[in-house]
Order: sequence, then C-alpha cells, then structure tokens
Amino acid sequence: MTAIARKLLDRLRESYWFVPAAMVVASIVLACAMVWIDGRVGSGWMDGLSWLYAARPDGARSLLSAIGGSMVTVAGTVFSVTIAAVVYASGQYGPRLLSNFMEDRGNQATLGTFIATFLYCMIVLRTIRSPEETGGETFVPQLALVVAVVLMIASVAMLVFFVHHVPTRIHISNIVERIGTRLIAGIDQRFPRSVGQALDTDEEPALPPALLEHAPDSGRTIVPAGETGYVQLVDEQGLMAAATAHGLTLSIRQRPGAFVHAGDALAWLSGGDQREEVVRAVRQPFSVGARRSPTQDLSFLIHELAEIAARALSPGVNDPFTAMTCIDWLGAAFADLAGRIMPSRWRADDAGRLRVVADPVTFSELVEEGFGRLATYAASDANAAMRYLATLRRVVRACKDEERRGTLVAMAQRLVSLAAKSFDGEPLLMVEHEGARLSADAAGK
Repeated sequence: MTAIARKLLDRLRESYWFVPAAMVVASIVLACAMVWIDGRVGSGWMDGLSWLYAARPDGARSLLSAIGGSMVTVAGTVFSVTIAAVVYASGQYGPRLLSNFMEDRGNQATLGTFIATFLYCMIVLRTIRSPEETGGETFVPQLALVVAVVLMIASVAMLVFFVHHVPTRIHISNIVERIGTRLIAGIDQRFPRSVGQALDTDEEPALPPALLEHAPDSGRTIVPAGETGYVQLVDEQGLMAAATAHGLTLSIRQRPGAFVHAGDALAWLSGGDQREEVVRAVRQPFSVGARRSPTQDLSFLIHELAEIAARALSPGVNDPFTAMTCIDWLGAAFADLAGRIMPSRWRADDAGRLRVVADPVTFSELVEEGFGRLATYAASDANAAMRYLATLRRVVRACKDEERRGTLVAMAQRLVSLAAKSFDGEPLLMVEHEGARLSADAAGK
C-alpha cells in the first residue's frame, strides 16, 4: 500500500465524521428500500399477526415525528458529552490524546445511530399519504414503520451503551492500557523491519561518495520535502522498488516523526537515473502531514505515555500511581523490545545489491525517549522512583545484549543521582538499594 493510501486510511480512521456519514447513507438506502417493498407487498402480511396491526396515516406520522424529534435531541446531547469528554481528557492527560478519542468507534457509532434513525424517519414520513391528500388513495409503509421502531429500540440500547462507554474510555487506566497495547503491537510489527533484504555481510559496505555524510552538495542529488510538517509514513517497499527500477542507491535522511520544512532533504540519491521525474517518484513514498502519526512512529506512543506520567507527577496533580501505571506499560514494551534484533541499515534488492541506506531507530534512543524523559519527574517522588527502578530491573532481566544492559544501568544511575537531589533519609536509601540490585542483575550476579 502506498504512503498516500495509508495516510488517507489513517485520516478516515481518526475522523469523527466518516462512520456517522456511512451510517447516514445506509439509512437513506434502507428507507428507500423499505418504502419500495411496502409499495409492492402492501400490508396484507400483517393480517396473520395478532400482536401487530396496520397504522393509519395520522398515527404513523405521529410515531415517526416522535422518534425523529427525540433522536435529534439525543444526538445533540451525545455530541455535547463527547466534546466535554475530549476537552477533559486533553486538559488532564495532554492534547496528544485528542486523536485517540476522535477515532473511538463507540462514540462514532453512537452518534451515527441517532442521526441515521432521525433521517430514516424523515424520509419514511415524507412518503405517507392520507385520502384527503390524494383523492381517496391511502399509503402507509407498514414495514418501514416496523423498521423505524426497531431502529428506535437500537438507539435506546446505544444510549445505554454510550452512558457506560464514555466514563470507561476516559478512565486513566484504560487510556494508558490502550496506548501501551498499541505500542507493544507496533514493536511487534516494526522489529524486525523489512526494507528489501539485509545486506549479506558482516562488514560495513563502502558507500558511494555522494552518500557520505560530509560529501560536497554537488556530489549528490537531494530529494526535497514538498511541504512543511511531520513525516508520518515512509513506504519502505515503494522506496526499494523506485531505487531498484532506476538503478539508484539512496540514503533515507528523515524518520517517521521528524519535522521537515519544504525543501529539506528526505533522501540522498547516488548513481542511476536521477531525472526530475525520478526524484519525484522517490519523494512519493514519504507522507508529510500536520501532526505525528503512531502508524510507524513508535516514539509518538512512547511520548504519550511519558507525557501522562510527567503530568501526573507535576506538583499541581501529584498522582504518582498514574505515573506508575505508565511506567509499567513502558517497561512491558521495552522488555519485549529488549529481545528483538534491530534491523540493519543496509538494505539490498533481490540481487544482493545495496539500494537503501536506512536510518533505523536504536534501542538506546527509544529508551531515552521513554525512561530518559521521565527520569527527572520520577526522581521527584520516592514511590515513582522505586517503580521506575523495579521496572528497569525487569527489562534488564529480559535483555541479553551487554550494550543494551549498559544503557539501562546508565539510566538507573541517572535516576539515583537525580533522586539524591530531591529527597533523603530512608526513601533515598531504598532507591539506592534498588539501583544497586539492578546493577547486580545487569552484571549477572
């Protein structure tokens, strides 16, 4: 799937209007179909049902008007409650979470149900004809009325669901759980990551001179960004296909999540066909937008957890247990990541020729994005500091790589140093003891 198509799908998933709009279109089709069936079948099918009787024009109009009017009122209430929940969550937990609430399918389906029921009733209402209006002919779509009653019952059920759903969605434990689960799923998807094949060599290959970091600008072709914003997606397979088709070797200069200005280098090209249309073809796999997207940007999800924890540990909130929940989920994600192989930056085509020099994120960089950013805040509270170190210990036990263990030990030592400036006495001794246990675990003692 191209970067443009994936970006469009992400926008539709995060939009608040798409699902309600689809349900509205479905209600229009349903109303027209029911009226058409009623016009062909009539109301004779109701004669064998003792509990169901045909409605007259005035009664049918009253029923549909009552259902339609109540649906508009409830839809307005649902929309107001949703906006209030979004404002509360954004103010309490950070504006980064706004998209999480906007893409919530429960809220979208609830609003769509009420609007669709209202529109269905209005369309069916328009088709009812009384004798004085048509010169003796009466038409009441009986089957359509039964469907309207079914939709009303479904709307009441959706209202009960919505009353339960909104408090559940804005509960902090559920918010953190959803972000943490998505982060772990993203790690599983991205590592190992595949951009072509890893180059079959243990030595660092000799790059074309144009792709060296300090090569003169005249020695390379730059693929410039077409707009200003965040790199949201990079279609790796599209890049590999473009490089192979035109005989290029390219170096990716921007990761998902990076902010670029129009004209900034997205990639460097060397060799092969470097015409302007080829440069445009290489730029197409990069998708740039106004905000960061968690689709390929794991740092974005890590930042969300870190931001919630930092806000919870601020003096104005002082909620260390929420911060500890975030630390737990960060620990689960990094414990999973600790045993994974980071992708090689040298990517070759099917023939084994170097085509793409990627810029993959490293384990230490991701740890710095999460635990590194939280160290200052966690060091201000003894409970959070103890959970921080205990979580790092679990990650250390899951990690077999000595370099990664060294990164985690350095992170723990940083926290202990910061904690010594924030509190003393028994709490500090406990933190220092936990830090010593982590160092012993890392050393295999």
